[in-house]
Amino acid sequence: MKKLQRRTKQLLVRPLLKNDYCAWKQCSLEMKKPQNKWDKGPKPASELGRIHFNKILKAQKKRRENDTFYDLGVFNKQDFLVGHVSIMEVSRGISHSAYLGYRIFNNYWRRGYGKEAVRLIIDIGFKDINLHRLEAGIEPRNFRSIKLAKSLGMRREGIKKNALFLRGKWVDLVMYTLTTEDLGIKFKKSQLKYSARS
Repeated sequence: MKKLQRRTKQLLVRPLLKNDYCAWKQCSLEMKKPQNKWDKGPKPASELGRIHFNKILKAQKKRRENDTFYDLGVFNKQDFLVGHVSIMEVSRGISHSAYLGYRIFNNYWRRGYGKEAVRLIIDIGFKDINLHRLEAGIEPRNFRSIKLAKSLGMRREGIKKNALFLRGKWVDLVMYTLTTEDLGIKFKKSQLKYSARS
């Protein structure tokens, strides 16, 4: 079983649990309106019920069990839910790669939580999930996210043209990457799966 949990002096990253419902609801009630085009802002009141939360937990658990998507909560030392970090679209076979996702709720910005939480999910991705490569696709004008990727030692590998359909149009992404070699982590090559080719 994968550990999927990391703790520092100020943050805990782990999967959401049923008893996190109150923290999950409260974080949305306290959140400010969207601060920029990449900020989602709070959930509507109609999506804050316990039934909706339990559906989210069930979907997250299924995706983890299927080894496709790992969405983890970020909690501060007061046990407030301050954001989410994720490993998305896991690809096995001969690549063992995935995409990074991260979001700190806007009422907790400028406290260093983003960098610390992403560092923890990177460690989980390489050590617990046994990935070899992690990529962050960032819109070119999202300067704060680019600064975060650079501060973590991620290298820029170029622009992926028309990569995602967001806000009604196709957008480019600047790709930032880390591999196990970059961090001196040993990748378990025995888990590589080669497909038969004719």
